[in-house]
Amino acid sequence: MLGLGEFSQNPPMTSTKAPITPNTTETTTSPEAPTETEELIFQAVGIIRGEVNLSVDRPTTITLNQKQYRLYPSRNPLAFKGLKQEIETTGEHTYRLIVYPKVTHFPKRDQPHQVAFQLVGFDLGRDSTGISNELEDNQFKLAGLWQFIPVCRPPCISVFRNFDPKLLKYIHQLDNPAKKVRVLKASHIPLLWKDSPVRPFRFNPKGGKDQGLPPFVSIKAVFLPHRDAFGFVELLASPQEQAPRFLKARKEDKAKVQKSSTSQPPKGHKSQVNSPKSRKSKVLSAPKRLS
Repeated sequence: MLGLGEFSQNPPMTSTKAPITPNTTETTTSPEAPTETEELIFQAVGIIRGEVNLSVDRPTTITLNQKQYRLYPSRNPLAFKGLKQEIETTGEHTYRLIVYPKVTHFPKRDQPHQVAFQLVGFDLGRDSTGISNELEDNQFKLAGLWQFIPVCRPPCISVFRNFDPKLLKYIHQLDNPAKKVRVLKASHIPLLWKDSPVRPFRFNPKGGKDQGLPPFVSIKAVFLPHRDAFGFVELLASPQEQAPRFLKARKEDKAKVQKSSTSQPPKGHKSQVNSPKSRKSKVLSAPKRLS
Protein backbone atom coordinates (compact mmCIF):
# COMPACT_ATOMS: atom_id res chain seq x y z
CA MET A 1 0.00 0.00 0.00
CA LEU A 2 1.28 3.45 -0.87
CA GLY A 3 0.97 6.52 1.27
CA LEU A 4 -1.15 9.53 0.39
CA GLY A 5 -0.42 10.90 -3.05
CA GLU A 6 0.50 7.51 -4.49
CA PHE A 7 2.45 7.52 -7.71
CA SER A 8 0.79 7.60 -11.10
CA GLN A 9 2.73 8.05 -14.32
CA ASN A 10 1.95 10.56 -17.06
CA PRO A 11 -0.19 9.16 -19.91
CA PRO A 12 2.00 7.22 -22.37
CA MET A 13 3.07 9.13 -25.42
CA THR A 14 3.18 8.17 -29.09
CA SER A 15 6.35 6.30 -30.00
CA THR A 16 7.24 4.57 -33.23
CA LYS A 17 10.35 3.23 -34.87
CA ALA A 18 9.65 5.43 -37.87
CA PRO A 19 11.36 8.85 -37.95
CA ILE A 20 9.55 11.56 -36.03
CA THR A 21 9.47 14.93 -37.76
CA PRO A 22 9.16 18.24 -35.91
CA ASN A 23 6.17 20.49 -36.57
CA THR A 24 5.73 24.23 -36.04
CA THR A 25 4.93 24.14 -32.33
CA GLU A 26 7.10 23.32 -29.34
CA THR A 27 6.60 19.59 -29.78
CA THR A 28 8.29 16.78 -31.59
CA THR A 29 5.57 14.66 -33.17
CA SER A 30 4.99 11.51 -35.15
CA PRO A 31 2.55 11.41 -38.07
CA GLU A 32 1.90 7.71 -37.56
CA ALA A 33 0.06 5.66 -34.96
CA PRO A 34 2.11 3.77 -32.34
CA THR A 35 3.34 0.38 -33.46
CA GLU A 36 5.19 -0.87 -30.38
CA THR A 37 3.53 -2.86 -27.64
CA GLU A 38 4.96 -0.69 -24.89
CA GLU A 39 4.93 2.99 -25.69
CA LEU A 40 7.84 5.16 -24.66
CA ILE A 41 7.59 8.29 -22.52
CA PHE A 42 9.99 10.70 -20.87
CA GLN A 43 10.29 9.83 -17.21
CA ALA A 44 12.56 9.94 -14.17
CA VAL A 45 11.18 8.19 -11.10
CA GLY A 46 12.63 5.87 -8.51
CA ILE A 47 12.87 4.48 -4.99
CA ILE A 48 15.04 5.66 -2.13
CA ARG A 49 15.15 4.41 1.44
CA GLY A 50 16.52 6.55 4.24
CA GLU A 51 15.91 8.50 7.39
CA VAL A 52 13.57 11.44 6.89
CA ASN A 53 14.61 14.48 8.92
CA LEU A 54 11.75 16.81 9.82
CA SER A 55 12.38 20.21 11.38
CA VAL A 56 10.23 23.25 12.07
CA ASP A 57 12.93 25.80 11.20
CA ARG A 58 14.97 23.84 8.63
CA PRO A 59 14.24 22.18 5.27
CA THR A 60 13.11 18.55 5.25
CA THR A 61 15.91 16.18 4.23
CA ILE A 62 16.54 12.47 3.79
CA THR A 63 19.80 10.76 4.76
CA LEU A 64 21.30 8.39 2.17
CA ASN A 65 24.67 6.79 2.85
CA GLN A 66 25.35 9.36 5.59
CA LYS A 67 24.63 12.27 3.23
CA GLN A 68 21.63 14.55 3.54
CA TYR A 69 19.52 15.50 0.53
CA ARG A 70 16.70 18.03 0.33
CA LEU A 71 13.25 16.48 0.06
CA TYR A 72 10.66 18.63 -1.70
CA PRO A 73 6.92 18.13 -2.23
CA SER A 74 5.82 17.39 -5.78
CA ARG A 75 3.00 19.22 -7.57
CA ASN A 76 0.61 17.13 -5.50
CA PRO A 77 1.42 17.99 -1.84
CA LEU A 78 -0.73 15.18 -0.40
CA ALA A 79 2.19 12.73 -0.23
CA PHE A 80 4.33 15.21 1.70
CA LYS A 81 1.55 15.94 4.20
CA GLY A 82 0.80 12.23 4.53
CA LEU A 83 4.44 11.38 5.24
CA LYS A 84 4.64 14.02 7.98
CA GLN A 85 1.46 12.67 9.55
CA GLU A 86 2.83 9.12 9.41
CA ILE A 87 6.06 10.18 11.14
CA GLU A 88 4.19 12.11 13.84
CA THR A 89 1.83 9.18 14.44
CA THR A 90 4.33 6.31 14.50
CA GLY A 91 7.57 8.02 15.50
CA GLU A 92 9.29 6.08 12.72
CA HIS A 93 11.65 8.10 10.50
CA THR A 94 13.03 5.52 8.05
CA TYR A 95 10.88 5.09 4.94
CA ARG A 96 10.93 3.77 1.42
CA LEU A 97 9.98 6.72 -0.76
CA ILE A 98 8.87 7.08 -4.37
CA VAL A 99 10.57 10.19 -5.73
CA TYR A 100 11.48 12.26 -8.75
CA PRO A 101 15.18 13.21 -8.92
CA LYS A 102 15.72 16.97 -8.86
CA VAL A 103 19.15 18.01 -10.19
CA THR A 104 20.30 21.65 -10.18
CA HIS A 105 23.12 22.65 -12.52
CA PHE A 106 25.08 25.89 -12.31
CA PRO A 107 26.51 28.14 -15.05
CA LYS A 108 30.14 27.34 -14.19
CA ARG A 109 31.01 23.88 -15.44
CA ASP A 110 33.49 23.27 -12.61
CA GLN A 111 30.80 24.01 -10.01
CA PRO A 112 29.27 20.65 -9.00
CA HIS A 113 25.58 20.06 -9.50
CA GLN A 114 23.24 19.50 -6.56
CA VAL A 115 20.91 16.53 -6.18
CA ALA A 116 17.60 16.64 -4.34
CA PHE A 117 14.34 14.68 -4.57
CA GLN A 118 10.63 15.42 -4.96
CA LEU A 119 8.32 13.17 -2.97
CA VAL A 120 5.65 11.34 -5.00
CA GLY A 121 4.56 8.73 -2.46
CA PHE A 122 5.79 6.40 0.27
CA ASP A 123 5.65 2.62 0.49
CA LEU A 124 4.44 1.14 3.77
CA GLY A 125 5.48 -2.35 2.68
CA ARG A 126 2.07 -3.63 1.66
CA ASP A 127 2.13 -2.82 -2.04
CA SER A 128 2.75 -5.77 -4.39
CA THR A 129 2.31 -3.90 -7.67
CA GLY A 130 3.49 -0.72 -9.32
CA ILE A 131 6.78 1.11 -9.28
CA SER A 132 7.66 0.22 -5.69
CA ASN A 133 7.60 -3.48 -6.64
CA GLU A 134 9.50 -3.00 -9.90
CA LEU A 135 12.52 -1.24 -8.41
CA GLU A 136 14.92 -1.99 -5.57
CA ASP A 137 16.12 0.65 -3.13
CA ASN A 138 18.01 3.50 -4.85
CA GLN A 139 16.96 2.31 -8.32
CA PHE A 140 15.36 4.60 -10.90
CA LYS A 141 13.64 4.42 -14.25
CA LEU A 142 15.18 7.05 -16.53
CA ALA A 143 13.99 7.75 -20.06
CA GLY A 144 15.06 10.72 -22.13
CA LEU A 145 17.62 12.21 -24.50
CA TRP A 146 21.15 10.87 -24.03
CA GLN A 147 23.48 13.84 -24.46
CA PHE A 148 26.10 16.20 -23.09
CA ILE A 149 25.02 19.59 -21.79
CA PRO A 150 27.45 22.55 -21.44
CA VAL A 151 27.24 22.84 -17.63
CA CYS A 152 27.83 19.19 -16.69
CA ARG A 153 30.96 17.09 -17.14
CA PRO A 154 29.33 13.63 -17.41
CA PRO A 155 26.64 13.13 -20.05
CA CYS A 156 23.02 13.36 -18.96
CA ILE A 157 19.63 11.88 -19.66
CA SER A 158 17.49 14.93 -20.40
CA VAL A 159 13.89 14.43 -19.33
CA PHE A 160 11.40 16.81 -20.95
CA ARG A 161 7.68 17.24 -20.37
CA ASN A 162 5.63 14.66 -22.25
CA PHE A 163 3.26 16.06 -24.85
CA ASP A 164 -0.17 16.84 -23.45
CA PRO A 165 -2.79 18.82 -25.43
CA LYS A 166 -4.12 20.45 -22.25
CA LEU A 167 -0.63 21.52 -21.20
CA LEU A 168 0.09 22.83 -24.69
CA LYS A 169 -3.09 24.93 -24.59
CA TYR A 170 -2.16 26.24 -21.16
CA ILE A 171 1.33 27.23 -22.34
CA HIS A 172 -0.10 29.12 -25.32
CA GLN A 173 -2.31 31.13 -22.96
CA LEU A 174 0.61 32.29 -20.81
CA ASP A 175 1.98 35.81 -21.34
CA ASN A 176 4.85 35.45 -18.89
CA PRO A 177 7.99 33.92 -20.47
CA ALA A 178 9.41 33.08 -17.03
CA LYS A 179 6.38 30.98 -16.20
CA LYS A 180 6.58 29.18 -19.54
CA VAL A 181 10.22 28.34 -18.91
CA ARG A 182 9.46 27.20 -15.37
CA VAL A 183 6.57 24.94 -16.42
CA LEU A 184 8.51 23.38 -19.30
CA LYS A 185 11.84 23.10 -17.50
CA ALA A 186 13.65 19.86 -18.31
CA SER A 187 15.56 17.71 -15.85
CA HIS A 188 19.12 16.75 -16.79
CA ILE A 189 20.18 13.61 -14.89
CA PRO A 190 23.97 12.94 -14.85
CA LEU A 191 24.59 9.31 -15.77
CA LEU A 192 27.70 7.12 -15.58
CA TRP A 193 27.31 4.60 -18.41
CA LYS A 194 30.43 2.85 -19.62
CA ASP A 195 30.30 1.22 -23.07
CA SER A 196 26.80 2.53 -23.86
CA PRO A 197 25.43 1.03 -27.12
CA VAL A 198 24.84 4.55 -28.46
CA ARG A 199 27.10 7.52 -27.91
CA PRO A 200 25.72 10.52 -26.04
CA PHE A 201 25.05 13.39 -28.42
CA ARG A 202 27.47 16.32 -28.19
CA PHE A 203 26.51 19.54 -29.94
CA ASN A 204 29.37 21.39 -31.59
CA PRO A 205 28.67 25.17 -31.60
CA LYS A 206 31.19 25.59 -34.42
CA GLY A 207 29.63 22.84 -36.50
CA GLY A 208 26.85 23.09 -39.04
CA LYS A 209 23.13 22.84 -38.39
CA ASP A 210 22.88 19.23 -39.49
CA GLN A 211 24.55 17.47 -36.56
CA GLY A 212 21.86 14.91 -35.94
CA LEU A 213 19.72 14.50 -32.83
CA PRO A 214 20.31 12.93 -29.40
CA PRO A 215 19.20 9.29 -29.11
CA PHE A 216 16.29 8.44 -26.83
CA VAL A 217 17.16 5.84 -24.20
CA SER A 218 15.10 4.08 -21.55
CA ILE A 219 17.11 2.49 -18.74
CA LYS A 220 17.18 1.34 -15.14
CA ALA A 221 19.83 3.15 -13.08
CA VAL A 222 21.03 3.25 -9.48
CA PHE A 223 21.65 6.41 -7.50
CA LEU A 224 25.26 6.69 -6.25
CA PRO A 225 25.40 9.05 -3.25
CA HIS A 226 29.21 9.03 -3.16
CA ARG A 227 29.22 10.42 -6.74
CA ASP A 228 25.97 12.43 -6.64
CA ALA A 229 25.18 10.78 -9.96
CA PHE A 230 23.37 7.79 -11.38
CA GLY A 231 24.91 4.58 -12.67
CA PHE A 232 23.62 2.42 -15.50
CA VAL A 233 22.05 -0.93 -14.52
CA GLU A 234 20.20 -2.23 -17.58
CA LEU A 235 18.31 -1.23 -20.71
CA LEU A 236 14.52 -1.23 -20.48
CA ALA A 237 14.03 -0.72 -24.23
CA SER A 238 16.17 -0.48 -27.34
CA PRO A 239 17.67 2.99 -27.94
CA GLN A 240 15.64 5.02 -30.44
CA GLU A 241 16.91 7.45 -33.03
CA GLN A 242 13.88 9.65 -32.48
CA ALA A 243 12.14 10.68 -29.28
CA PRO A 244 8.47 10.55 -28.31
CA ARG A 245 6.52 13.80 -28.49
CA PHE A 246 7.54 16.36 -25.90
CA LEU A 247 7.25 20.02 -24.93
CA LYS A 248 10.20 22.36 -24.56
CA ALA A 249 10.58 26.06 -23.82
CA ARG A 250 11.98 27.91 -26.77
CA LYS A 251 15.24 29.84 -26.82
CA GLU A 252 13.59 33.26 -27.13
CA ASP A 253 11.71 32.80 -23.87
CA LYS A 254 14.85 31.55 -22.11
CA ALA A 255 16.78 34.58 -23.38
CA LYS A 256 14.11 36.96 -22.04
CA VAL A 257 14.21 35.28 -18.64
CA GLN A 258 18.02 35.41 -18.58
CA LYS A 259 18.06 39.08 -19.57
CA SER A 260 15.48 39.90 -16.93
CA SER A 261 17.41 38.10 -14.19
CA THR A 262 20.72 39.79 -15.05
CA SER A 263 19.11 43.23 -15.18
CA GLN A 264 17.60 42.90 -11.70
CA PRO A 265 19.25 45.30 -9.20
CA PRO A 266 20.96 43.78 -6.13
CA LYS A 267 18.89 43.25 -3.01
CA GLY A 268 18.58 46.44 -0.98
CA HIS A 269 19.23 48.62 -4.03
CA LYS A 270 16.35 50.92 -4.98
CA SER A 271 16.29 51.56 -8.69
CA GLN A 272 14.65 54.72 -10.06
CA VAL A 273 13.97 53.09 -13.40
CA ASN A 274 10.91 50.89 -13.71
CA SER A 275 11.54 47.53 -15.35
CA PRO A 276 9.73 47.15 -18.70
CA LYS A 277 6.63 45.05 -18.81
CA SER A 278 7.13 41.61 -20.26
CA ARG A 279 5.86 41.31 -23.80
CA LYS A 280 3.54 38.58 -24.97
CA SER A 281 5.51 35.50 -25.97
CA LYS A 282 5.32 34.03 -29.45
CA VAL A 283 4.27 30.48 -30.20
CA LEU A 284 6.99 28.04 -29.14
CA SER A 285 8.98 26.50 -31.96
CA ALA A 286 9.91 22.84 -32.40
CA PRO A 287 13.20 21.95 -30.68
CA LYS A 288 15.96 20.26 -32.62
CA ARG A 289 18.54 20.13 -29.89
CA LEU A 290 19.07 21.11 -26.28
CA SER A 291 20.14 24.70 -25.86
